[in-house]
Amino acid sequence: MLTIDRQARRNAVDGPTAQKLLDGYRTFEADDDARVLVVTGAGGVSFCAGADLKAIDTFAPRLDSAEGPFGFTRLTPDKPTIAAIEGWCLAGGLELALWCDLRIASPSSQLGFPERRWGVPLIDGGTQRLPRIVGLGRGLDLILTGRMVQTDEALAMGLVTEVVPEGQHLSRALEISEALARFPQETMLADRRAAIEGIGMTFEEGLRFEASAALEVFEVAQRGAARFAAGEGRGAAGAGA
Repeated sequence: MLTIDRQARRNAVDGPTAQKLLDGYRTFEADDDARVLVVTGAGGVSFCAGADLKAIDTFAPRLDSAEGPFGFTRLTPDKPTIAAIEGWCLAGGLELALWCDLRIASPSSQLGFPERRWGVPLIDGGTQRLPRIVGLGRGLDLILTGRMVQTDEALAMGLVTEVVPEGQHLSRALEISEALARFPQETMLADRRAAIEGIGMTFEEGLRFEASAALEVFEVAQRGAARFAAGEGRGAAGAGA
């Protein structure tokens, strides 16, 4: 788990914090036993309020980095990621949440790109990920206007995956991560990769990519089918997260 803990700054990220996020990401990617990454903010008031504009100079060396100004936002992880959100999820903080595969939020969460009013651009993938998640029209609404959305609207548009009772965002994210970690990994990761990489392909190219990814894990699928035939998982046992 990666926790942003700069509560005096509403968990806004400066350059050194971005480096620590990158270091944590690299540790996760290199650890075969770490199957899901949960990203959250400490304190319950803010997931992440974006870049620390009072320390914006500390980002200067990171602006054109291959990894991304916020640490790792220009990289695509090989394993699932979940954002556990409570409170403010703003600007680069929202871009960080969009980087994750799933977003679990509490009712007090507020999401948006308020940096629009100060002329600060989105540079951590928000212009690319948000329209892919909610559609171009809704994405442009948030990108152009900089307006804030509450969790009910965010859930309706698909910006967040699930809204849970106050204070339960992290426990729910961990519950989902544990369920994902129990699934057969090879096929789940192959399907995840096909979905992510297929976004940039034509429909026909995506189908071919899906087929090639499935062939790579066919032996795993055969073993899973044999377990099902033997009675494992009947009655929806082990289904979902």
